[in-house]
Amino acid sequence: MNLAFLRDARRPSGWRGAALVAFGAFMAGAALFVGYKSRQAERRHPPLGQLIEVDGVRLHYVERGQGQPLVLIHGEGTMVQDFAISGLIDLAATRYRVIAFDRPGYGYSDRPRGRVWGPEAQAELLYKALQELGIDRPIVAGHSWGTLVAAAMALQHPTYVKSVVLVSGYYFPTLRADVPLLSAPALPIIGRLMRHTVSPLLGRLMWHRMIGRLFSPSVIPSRFSEFPVWMALRPSQLRASATDSALLIPAALWWKRRYRQLVMPVMIVAGAEDRYIDTKEQSMRLHEELPRSQLRLVPGAGHMVHQTAPRQVFAAVESVANSA
Repeated sequence: MNLAFLRDARRPSGWRGAALVAFGAFMAGAALFVGYKSRQAERRHPPLGQLIEVDGVRLHYVERGQGQPLVLIHGEGTMVQDFAISGLIDLAATRYRVIAFDRPGYGYSDRPRGRVWGPEAQAELLYKALQELGIDRPIVAGHSWGTLVAAAMALQHPTYVKSVVLVSGYYFPTLRADVPLLSAPALPIIGRLMRHTVSPLLGRLMWHRMIGRLFSPSVIPSRFSEFPVWMALRPSQLRASATDSALLIPAALWWKRRYRQLVMPVMIVAGAEDRYIDTKEQSMRLHEELPRSQLRLVPGAGHMVHQTAPRQVFAAVESVANSA
């Protein structure tokens, strides 16, 4: 009787021990796999452009064409390849001197720890980089999260920025159920563990569904298959993306009272059927608050309007350049 009792008492701990060993093995294997895929992605996708160091921070940028400077600032989770694959860089380079940055922490740009990399900090760093490159009076265009950076640069340096193009932006705070989930990899300790193990794997499994939502109701263009998925899923970039997610609502809350101070021409572009960011609550509302702004809604387009309608976005740039 006593022996049976002892055997029953040992079983749970045995199962727990086996489960812990299996979990540890899985996490170790996941970390090795993520490390391998990250290094492989960097070998297959070297920097497209050049590197510049500003305030001790390495920034990667692509430069094409000649003429009036046009600065492109990408959104959350992506990198300069987003603009390159869309064809917008090549299209704009026929008329403009195009400079497209990897924002801090994305692509081949660094994001040092110990600093809050909100829109104002990122805008200031890019502003200094543009000065190093001899860029004066640029048109600054941002997509999605990049619109906050573009607006911040225009507000912090109103005599420097010639005009602003804001594409599929998030400008006013709203309740967003996806923010806590997307922000988790930015947490201390547990977030680091997630970034190096399960987060990249889950991201890869969910990639097509997530991208489909961003493009919806448009079809994902075949050329988007060139996007380097595992570059976006590297732990370093996941940290930047998760931090940006956590800063999204506070940043919109901070900047919403200052949009009226934009003194230069402003062009607002959005997909009329954006299913990721509500066009009416964001782009149309911003247009109402900026009476001198222009608004262009692309029929049938979703959040990735620069991918599905690059010529319409380029036409918007042309329009605001002429008005400036």
